[in-house]
Amino acid sequence: METAEFLETLDREGGLLAVAAERAGTGAKVPTCPDWTVRDLLRHTGVVHRWAAGFVGEGQASPRPMGEPPELDGTELLAWFRAGHRRLVDTLAAAPSDVECWQFLPAPSPLAFWIRRQAHETTVHRIDAEAARGGTPGEIAPEFGADGVDELLTGFHARARSRVRSERPRVLRVRATDVDGAVWTVRLTAEPPVTVRGDSGAADCEVAGAAAQLYLSLWNRLPFPGVTGDASVAALWREKSAV
Repeated sequence: METAEFLETLDREGGLLAVAAERAGTGAKVPTCPDWTVRDLLRHTGVVHRWAAGFVGEGQASPRPMGEPPELDGTELLAWFRAGHRRLVDTLAAAPSDVECWQFLPAPSPLAFWIRRQAHETTVHRIDAEAARGGTPGEIAPEFGADGVDELLTGFHARARSRVRSERPRVLRVRATDVDGAVWTVRLTAEPPVTVRGDSGAADCEVAGAAAQLYLSLWNRLPFPGVTGDASVAALWREKSAV
């Protein structure tokens, strides 16, 4: 996917998140994040949006804390969320392609990183808001879902902070059935997971399904669509993979 597509996705998904949150009400429970209400969801995502916009808009070269959300609720909280989302989209859209700032995953450029990362951050939390609202959730395009799987496996869980570890070496295969070539091989050891794209040797367990389902299941929003082989490897992921 191109950076412009990620920016369009971020713009759309933030709007959908706000609409779903408004319909659910800020006191509604979020089934996909059992400890949260919609109020918590809006506060978290609103803080993340402002945090990300600060790096790009101010050219911040070092990491900094996210800060705390204001003690708002109801319509005021929704307005605060919408303002922060708008600021993020506008900041990213206006930034020069060669802007220098801190990033925490590999990417072609800091701007490409932040646009992609915030598109996925906002999409997953849009799903959370729709879960709180109830009814049928909106769709996720297969290519975007596959990209989210790739970011999670080759980015987030390549970091030292990943808790997905196994004293006995295990291999997990992840296969999207609706996107050509969307296959990943995840090697689990006592060290951080190592993921390569494609089929690479034998796997102890394979999870397979539509890319959007895999995306949400790997983020622990849905059950795995299909598991073959040693199901304890998939269970290990569910238990240890919270980011």
